[in-house]
Amino acid sequence: MGTGLPVTAPPSPPAVASRPMWAARAGLPLVRGMISFGALFAVWYALTAGGWVKPFALASPVAVAGVLADGIRDRTLLGHLGISLARLVVGMAVAGSAGIALGMLVGISRALAIFVEPLAGFFNALSGIVWLPLAITWFGLTWKTVLFVIANGIFFTVFFNTLVGVRSVPRLYEHAILTLGASRWRMLRDVLFPGAFPGIVTGIRLGLGFGWRALIAAELVAVTQGLGFMIFSAANYLRTDIILAGILVIGIVAIAMDSLILVPIERATVLRWGMYQ
Repeated sequence: MGTGLPVTAPPSPPAVASRPMWAARAGLPLVRGMISFGALFAVWYALTAGGWVKPFALASPVAVAGVLADGIRDRTLLGHLGISLARLVVGMAVAGSAGIALGMLVGISRALAIFVEPLAGFFNALSGIVWLPLAITWFGLTWKTVLFVIANGIFFTVFFNTLVGVRSVPRLYEHAILTLGASRWRMLRDVLFPGAFPGIVTGIRLGLGFGWRALIAAELVAVTQGLGFMIFSAANYLRTDIILAGILVIGIVAIAMDSLILVPIERATVLRWGMYQ
């Protein structure tokens, strides 16, 4: 029996924009980082200001800040930083591209990949500064030694992770697209490369970090320009303020490269496409 009153549906709750799962995982709280670094600097300041450590052994934050300001003002620090970054970019462009291309080509053949993967893992474990003594023997104390060490550290890391990424693609996908009449190039482009992309991104991320560390180590002994050389030459005069300034710049650049370049790329590709593991 009707009541004569209009029946209306209850109001629906306001729509709330759902946040992608990858965005939630990728978000790093800035406050935690500020607290941890703040605590580190507080301990550093307390050790130097309280006289627990002599200035020649550990410069104070104020002294290091002065070195950074002077280096920026007279552009000496910026000059060393620019040279180091240029070497890293060249090494990453050449060795990273070669590692991706060869990793994909080797991964096409399952038999060849099984044969090469142990060798790739072996050289990946040895890549970087472990080759520095041989590089000095081959090329002398020149820029060639630095580039060789950088390229070595980047190439095998990218190559190994690309190869592992290709091998992780189920063979069923390859057989399916070949059955449909696709060429091997089409299979490489539409199946193997997208499937291996998480491994490629991981290889680039690790390779950039390994290459940066290898670069600084090579610059310590092989050349007369760059952040590594700046730190090494300051050690001869017990200038811990310059040494710590160089260390801070190295760490800041590494964090900036990862946070401003690699993490956004990962968010825009691997995480957004649901390929996060």
